[in-house]
Amino acid sequence: MKYLSLPDNATHILPFYLAMEEYAARIIGEDDIFFMWQVDPTVIFGRNQLIDNEVNVEYCREHGIAFYRRRSGGGCVYADRDNIMFSYITRSDEVQTTFSAYTDAVASMLRGLGLNATASDRNDVLIDGRKVSGNAFYHIPGRSIVHGTMLYGTNMEHMLNAITPSREKLTSKGVESVRSHITTLGEHLTMSIEDFKQHVRKTLCDGEIRLTEPDVAEIERITRRYLEPSFLWGNNPRSELTRGGRIEGVGSLYLNIELQHDVIHDLHLTGDFLPLCEDARSTLLDHLRGAKLTAEGLESALHGSDVSQWILNLTNEQLITLLTI
Repeated sequence: MKYLSLPDNATHILPFYLAMEEYAARIIGEDDIFFMWQVDPTVIFGRNQLIDNEVNVEYCREHGIAFYRRRSGGGCVYADRDNIMFSYITRSDEVQTTFSAYTDAVASMLRGLGLNATASDRNDVLIDGRKVSGNAFYHIPGRSIVHGTMLYGTNMEHMLNAITPSREKLTSKGVESVRSHITTLGEHLTMSIEDFKQHVRKTLCDGEIRLTEPDVAEIERITRRYLEPSFLWGNNPRSELTRGGRIEGVGSLYLNIELQHDVIHDLHLTGDFLPLCEDARSTLLDHLRGAKLTAEGLESALHGSDVSQWILNLTNEQLITLLTI
């Protein structure tokens, strides 16, 4: 695996690095590419999430925290200079297999430092059962892109408040609740963040690809797409009814459904679930359009299909139950 380097040490906004992933996936021919990056305080939310539900926009603006949407699924994440971001691009169409192999490799790298690290079935990386790294992915033809966090340290107050718009003022109890579920490398290691980054690169990579100034110019062009208001804000879909909730191993999944003559005409997906195909919403709609919103109607529409191929860990039975409650 080759490490992808920029020609200078300039600091960029978060969408630049998302665009860098796209550029590496589409232009650079290497089979496996990896790079690390850090940003000033920023919230990044998943492609299927509604910004009003996930981002405390007022808090972010008040505290100078940027916020952006990414193309991958999953949940809302806060990042700052103490949070190292990992990006992995590989030549593979097997997204779920690739995802698992990547998180296993990251866990193994941490075990090389004497840490009790494991990869979860939700594709997080844990130390002593507490989350230190959350990951998401998306797919383009012939390539899979995985990116995630690695918490060396973080501003816990921002993490708690910036991504939860309905939460009341931060309390010490709230902080302790978060700390019971997550951990940071700084709690377990005495090495500096820069020494840790060198360990990661040495362990995971065996060479370097160095980008040029023309490469950077093209990445900056791609970056502009992430800054378009239509992409950032998305659309709050209008629908006749909403079904959804949190499913163990899947995450939150909400379906906004438009019915015509008692059958499904259109639907939109929101939540922090992880899609396994380029457009899980269109794939699901292709199967459910015209189906009656009953257990029998949905079972018939999904006969011979496996929704776990479109949304990570979701079963046909779970989807049908979710829609017919």
